[in-house]
Amino acid sequence: MKNSKFSLLLVLTLVLSIFLAACGGKDTDKSSGTKDEGEKTTKTESAQEIKVLDSSEIPTMDTVLAEGSTSFTYINNVGEGLYRLDQEGKAVPALADGEPTTNEDKTVYTFKLRDAKWSNGEPVTAQDFVFAWQRAIDPKTASPYGPYMMNGKIKGAQEITNAAAKKKDYDLNTLGVVAKDDKTLEVTLEKAFPYAADVFAFPTFYPQNEKFVTEKGDKYASNAENMIYNGPFTMTAWDGPAGAEWVLEKNDTYWDADSVSLKKITVNVVKDSGAQVNAFESGDTDVTGLLSSDLVPTYEGDERMFSELSASVFWLKMNQKNDALKNLNIRKAIAQGFNKDDLAASILNNASVPANYMVPQNFVNLDGVDFREKNGDLITYNLEEAQKAWEAGLKELGVDKLTIRYLGGDTEASKKIDSYMKNQLEKNLPGLTVDLESVPFAVRLERDNSMDYDLQAAGWGPDYGDAISFADLWVTDGGSNRMAYSNKKYDKLIKDAQTELATDPKANFEALQEAERILLQDDYAIAPIYQRAENFLINPKVKNIATYQYGPDYCYKWVTVE
Repeated sequence: MKNSKFSLLLVLTLVLSIFLAACGGKDTDKSSGTKDEGEKTTKTESAQEIKVLDSSEIPTMDTVLAEGSTSFTYINNVGEGLYRLDQEGKAVPALADGEPTTNEDKTVYTFKLRDAKWSNGEPVTAQDFVFAWQRAIDPKTASPYGPYMMNGKIKGAQEITNAAAKKKDYDLNTLGVVAKDDKTLEVTLEKAFPYAADVFAFPTFYPQNEKFVTEKGDKYASNAENMIYNGPFTMTAWDGPAGAEWVLEKNDTYWDADSVSLKKITVNVVKDSGAQVNAFESGDTDVTGLLSSDLVPTYEGDERMFSELSASVFWLKMNQKNDALKNLNIRKAIAQGFNKDDLAASILNNASVPANYMVPQNFVNLDGVDFREKNGDLITYNLEEAQKAWEAGLKELGVDKLTIRYLGGDTEASKKIDSYMKNQLEKNLPGLTVDLESVPFAVRLERDNSMDYDLQAAGWGPDYGDAISFADLWVTDGGSNRMAYSNKKYDKLIKDAQTELATDPKANFEALQEAERILLQDDYAIAPIYQRAENFLINPKVKNIATYQYGPDYCYKWVTVE
């Protein structure tokens, strides 16, 4: 919504204000390196406390309403599900007391829950999972991720969604999740799929305390006072979506509290990358967000800077509710009409790479062969072809000029990228005027949900370790589509990959590769821009931040301060 998931390392994505959910990973002892004798230190480094900077407010802390990487990351740090991603990014049992038992065809999972408590002292029960999952799939809740994560995976989910769409009655009890007793949870899948553990680790599938949520009503998760926790930390201060500071403290009632060393994490929102670096150098913070392009060269070779090519890919969404963007040639012109190599080298300048694809490189492979090997580059910058398609598109529309709204972000980094894109498109496609609208992350999410945009600078970090986490975004009327794209052949390939081909790795791979080719090379449905590299500064005394390539962006559970 990962979409994650994720997935921004340490709370700041390069364009967090334009990035939907999710992210993935491996453990990072990011802070190995020694300090120069004269280097400044933070006031917190002698204690198990850290200070972190973020470029975005938290839109929501409600697990069933969350859809952005910031929400998922903090939910992951104060909550927990059946599984949790470990320090190496592998889904391991968490609230589940060991691996579940399954039936022969692996469509029915039976979980035994460990003894765990909510922060108010009440036990976490199987019914807490049933309540949360039913709330997430209930159309009345309008969860952006519930249907996306459950339809086609959890038995009964699609039928509930379909019934509501047809204004028919539905029964939430038909969802394939049942509390057999307080400690036994039975989950029935539509069909077996190999990444089930990754799905069960995702925040949408975390439990919720029914009594607490019901009593709080609309106030639930609106601020720190109206929340309850079952994860490594509690949120002791947060004023809600407009809050520019929040505090996490160790949760002493957490079942695995002995593994948690950090006592306190203080997070402040600072949208300017330069200001973040100044705070780091003056010892006022332990961790920055991602560095803007002009700052990365300054820290080249500095052991305090962590760098990694993530699995997050950014693109332009092209909303086909706009009559001009319904035109294939107009979409083709836009997709081929900007120099992404120059953007990566000159604007980003942070080891991000041009993306001529949807599924990132070095993310998934089959028998050692990367997913990218077959399709390679599908949409490259080609000014001649772009202008030819542009002229054809204008002629088909019967116009000689177009004005298109471009929805972008409000951070320093995103404004640079969006301004570059506006300049490129207007310069390379004569007669095009791009109206740039820079808005905060939460506003962009609202406008994406209501499809109130023409072009949108967006991106995706996978929610689980499979190419389908990118491919199923664009099925007709899909929960994350929100750009009116539809192709029956594409839909069938995705359905086949999720059902009859789910347990046939080779055929599944080939189906998803063909779907990607259709989306980009046949339909030019989106315009890929770049695959993100992440660079941030971290105090050398801060150890063991776990960063992830899918799901939440990172986890503080194992962090220690030397």
